[in-house]
Amino acid sequence: MQSPWKILTVAPLFLLLSLQSSASPANDDQSRPSLSNAHTCVEKLFLKTTCYLVIDKFGSDIIKLLSADMNADVVCHTLEFCKQNTGQPLCHLYPLPKETWKFTLQKARQIVKKSLILKYSRSGSDICSLPVLAKICQKIKLAIEQSVPFKDVDSDKYSVFPTLRGYHWRGRDCNDSDESVYPGRRPNNWDVHQDSNCNGIWGVDPKDGVPYEKKFCEGSQPRGIILLGDSAGAHFHISPEWITASQMSLNSFINLPTALTNELDWPQLSGATGFLDSTVGIKEKSIYLRLWKRNHCNHRDYQNISRNGASSRNLKKFIESLSRNKMLDYPTIVIYAMIGNDVCSGKSDPVPAMTTPEKLYSNIMQTLKHLNSHLPNGSHVILYGLPDGTFLWDNLHNRYHPLGQLNKDVTYAQLYSFLNCLQVSPCHGWMSSNKTLRTLTSERAEQLSNTLKKIAASEKFTNFNLFYMDFAFHEIIQEWQKRGGQPWQLIEPVDGFHPNEVALLLLADHFWKKVQLQWPQILGKENPFNPQIKQVFGDQGGH
Repeated sequence: MQSPWKILTVAPLFLLLSLQSSASPANDDQSRPSLSNAHTCVEKLFLKTTCYLVIDKFGSDIIKLLSADMNADVVCHTLEFCKQNTGQPLCHLYPLPKETWKFTLQKARQIVKKSLILKYSRSGSDICSLPVLAKICQKIKLAIEQSVPFKDVDSDKYSVFPTLRGYHWRGRDCNDSDESVYPGRRPNNWDVHQDSNCNGIWGVDPKDGVPYEKKFCEGSQPRGIILLGDSAGAHFHISPEWITASQMSLNSFINLPTALTNELDWPQLSGATGFLDSTVGIKEKSIYLRLWKRNHCNHRDYQNISRNGASSRNLKKFIESLSRNKMLDYPTIVIYAMIGNDVCSGKSDPVPAMTTPEKLYSNIMQTLKHLNSHLPNGSHVILYGLPDGTFLWDNLHNRYHPLGQLNKDVTYAQLYSFLNCLQVSPCHGWMSSNKTLRTLTSERAEQLSNTLKKIAASEKFTNFNLFYMDFAFHEIIQEWQKRGGQPWQLIEPVDGFHPNEVALLLLADHFWKKVQLQWPQILGKENPFNPQIKQVFGDQGGH
């Protein structure tokens, strides 16, 4: 997919296209976790200004065009959100107007010929050009590009702020004015006087004078979990409520600020590092929560170093955001899961842009050498293979997309074609009616998986053991079908590409069971003092 900064343009495109459906009231649905009071100030400023700007600059023209019975495609092209380059085919999602396209577009442009929106969009300006937001935009952009927290007073890469790469992405800092205090470190003097590793365990047992950290955690083999991933690992999600008229209610957009300041990702609910209770009603937990349940001394020791658009090619740009001190910190489990972007792109001809096995080998070796120089001895690294994405087309192409459910006029096949035409598809290779292209994409994915498997079998490193695991999505589908589900229910409904929360938690369950069976040493011991930790420290300060 596109860069993390540009990815934020995806939602407005869907929102604009949703105008084709007529709005109707809906019942309240279960919403995602609500905002934390600690960070609403920045979000309200940013989003309120954005809202006023959109309404002030764009609202009247959109209303004029819709009032003139122009459909969403015409609005999109008239206001130049959708563009047709010379010699390129016309990109449209809905049926074309009865009148000729050229005539309809000329008519629409006459309606908005004095429009400020066109002047604004052609100027290259954006929300961040406003003086009141320029500085904060630059800080936010830097945080996103470098995958480090926006608010981090002591620069230890941990934060007390949830979004903008804060504790939704990595364990919450418990002292943001002391860079020696952060999740995952070995305790300083057994944390007699303060909680130096933020696991909520500190002080001395008055009964015997033994520090609680020493009594409960020594020899229990604490360890963290770190994900090096892409948008799937970050749990990219656009809520159907945001674009489906029949589902919209007063509460539909309550979590939009959280989503935008998390780059439309939901790492706090992801399969690898999620720490919140599932919103989808299944019993499976994230890998991090299972590690915490196994040993409460692992509390808050998680890092989701994932980015929208990440691949083996660009990981070097943000791998420095990984926080681990080989001398001071506990060992960790690192999962490398770049499952799509080495074969996926939105290009009209995606095959030449795919990573070759030779290039993947070079990229992975560079990553592993970096990890070996940073991870504490006794760590473990697991390389995840790539999926066979042909199941996307096979299970979705003839189903109605949320944009087309009301009027039965937009299938996933049509959406895929539209995104490919605009060259903004997250994966042209798999999201295509061209069976040959889908097959070629899967063949390249299999070649790259085999390369990862060979690396895991042949390469040795001093500070970690190396393993390989297949991305066994077909096994997840089978498990879901046993529960009475259908394969299409495992895919994000709006983008028609990413695994959804159910799929990510089922994948976490599959991961855990396979590791328990084949490589139990990766997980460390079960801590017999977990009940005592709960008795003394309760929820250990929460997340």
